[in-house]
Amino acid sequence: MSTVITAPLEALKRMIPTAEPRHMAATSGAPLTIPVPAPVDLGAPIPTLERIHTTPGGPGAALRIARQAAADFKREFAATGTPSRVSTHDLITLPYPTKFGLWRAPSSPAPFLFITNRMMIVRWNDSDGTQKTLVWEPSDFELDANTPYFAALRDQTPAPVLARMLTEHGTVPANLARLGIDPVEVDYLAFDHLHTQDVRRLLGTTKPQTDISPDTPVQGWFPNAKLVVQRHELEAMKDLHPLQRPWYQPETFIDLDPDRILPIDGDRLLGPGVALIRTPGHATGNQTLLLNTDTGVWGMSENVLAAELLTPEHSKLPGISGWASRWGQELIINANTIESTAEQYTFCVVEKTLVDRSQHDSRFVQFFPTSELTASPFAPGTHPTFVHGSLEHGTAA
Repeated sequence: MSTVITAPLEALKRMIPTAEPRHMAATSGAPLTIPVPAPVDLGAPIPTLERIHTTPGGPGAALRIARQAAADFKREFAATGTPSRVSTHDLITLPYPTKFGLWRAPSSPAPFLFITNRMMIVRWNDSDGTQKTLVWEPSDFELDANTPYFAALRDQTPAPVLARMLTEHGTVPANLARLGIDPVEVDYLAFDHLHTQDVRRLLGTTKPQTDISPDTPVQGWFPNAKLVVQRHELEAMKDLHPLQRPWYQPETFIDLDPDRILPIDGDRLLGPGVALIRTPGHATGNQTLLLNTDTGVWGMSENVLAAELLTPEHSKLPGISGWASRWGQELIINANTIESTAEQYTFCVVEKTLVDRSQHDSRFVQFFPTSELTASPFAPGTHPTFVHGSLEHGTAA
């Protein structure tokens, strides 16, 4: 192995956390008083997918039902129309443990791979002609870095090494400004799940915050937007399990205004060609954004980190296709918490069934990870076979 590769590899190995960070202490006591308003009837329910969650029997039975239910809803969803505008915008590229992102399958010697987190702007017109705007994955990556797992990486990594490993592409406010979108126009914010998220600067707070606004409550970037989240995840964040704790910042949700939160229970059609569907497993409240566009149906979540991990037989990532074939598995999950591995696998199959094939390469599906595997010279053996990179649909924002 050349020294060009060896040096970054050795630097990456030194980034692996070796002890529990101080940041864990905030979630180790009594349940937190996170506001959880009553669930709302946002948009319209999607009864077709309900049977996946209510099927008697074990995970095998649920998987069989899931394939059929997803195929049925795909036909229904395609008939709902399309949003007026969809666009993606890069936020940050960062290291992520290979053993999580590719689970047990990779042959790469690199302890970390690299992922690019992106926000998405989605606009549609309601039945009365009112324009609605959703910002999907508006991660405040500066505050998200305080997540216990990533804080441990930061605290144990020399600053020059860390600087080489992170690439900041643009903040949420900067991306909106570049697009000419006034934050007051935004109706909804949503994430596939709340791992790492600190949304105080997105929504604002009801009280001063010692770390970012010690004298006055935080004024949010989005004065009118509301956070759409699965109620089950908010409930879980009140009293986290040790497997969940390294990946959340629940204390940052305590002083959010309940009126700025829209909890939903289940699958919802938000507008023409725009839906949020439950895909639990990676996280209790995992949800997938589903979009019908001029190239067909797309799905967005972090259940897997690359489109090819839903069709691993076509992946050239070392170890991936062999693992899938040897164990009879049709996909490779993103497994940092493994809250419910079989359930996550089943809902990855749902995502795979719902979306269309890529028009650029039909071996791969139009599943666009919210954090997509990205090639890096620092991570040999993790160069993706296929990337989406961006998604554009409709008229200018």
